[in-house]
This record gives sequence, C-alpha cells and structure tokens, in this order.
Amino acid sequence: MALHLSSSDWRQLLDWAESAGNHECCGLLRGEGNRVAAVQLTQNVAADPTRHFEIDPAALFSAGRDVRSGGFPVLGYFHSHPNGLAAPSAIDVAQAAPDRQFWLIIADGAITAWQPVVAGTRVCGFTPVTLIVEG
Repeated sequence: MALHLSSSDWRQLLDWAESAGNHECCGLLRGEGNRVAAVQLTQNVAADPTRHFEIDPAALFSAGRDVRSGGFPVLGYFHSHPNGLAAPSAIDVAQAAPDRQFWLIIADGAITAWQPVVAGTRVCGFTPVTLIVEG
C-alpha cells in the first residue's frame, strides 16, 4: 500500500516541524482512501512536548463535526521527532490506537509513512508504507 501526499503538503509538514524546534509538532491527515487532501496542524497538548505528542482533543472533535457535515475524513496523524529518528518510537507504539490509520513521522528533513500493526485490541508495532509525493 502507498499513501499519496501533495508536494505542497509535504513542504508544509517540514516547515511545521522546523518551526516547532525541539517540540514535537502534530496534527491530522484528512482525505479519502490513500490520498491526503489536507494536512491540519493541531496543538500538542502533551505534558512534555519535547518527548511526546498528544493531539488536542478539541481538534479531534472539530474534525469529527466537519466530517459529519461533508468534510474529508481523518486518514491519520502526523508528528515530528526532533531527535532526528524517522521511525516510530516505543512510546508511539504504546500510545497508538488500534485504528490502522496512517502515521507520518517528520524527522531530520524527511517524512516517513507508517501503519500500526494490530494484534487483537492493541498496537504491537508499525509497518512502513510507501509515501508518494506528487506535484
């Protein structure tokens, strides 16, 4: 499976990660199927945003309302790793929901794509997804 992302959204994600500095930026991927139509920066409300991310619940509720009124569904999430590691961390695995949504990780000027591996009701890892940047 591959995930499609526009080059303008790719650049926007890199800009947000750079602007966040040593804090993790985070947000939502909106679109249909395996095509991202929009990226949405949200507030990172984690207690320690230098090591963790937590998408603001208000943003998730707002996205849900938008979907019900015809907006693009949430395809997944993104966050940055200021430590430069482009793979999901053990904390990412422990905190991921078993929803099989796409994850993008922005690190060291690159973006990698992933999907959770689900065993029963828990995430036990991530599998890489090909990220196709278009335009």
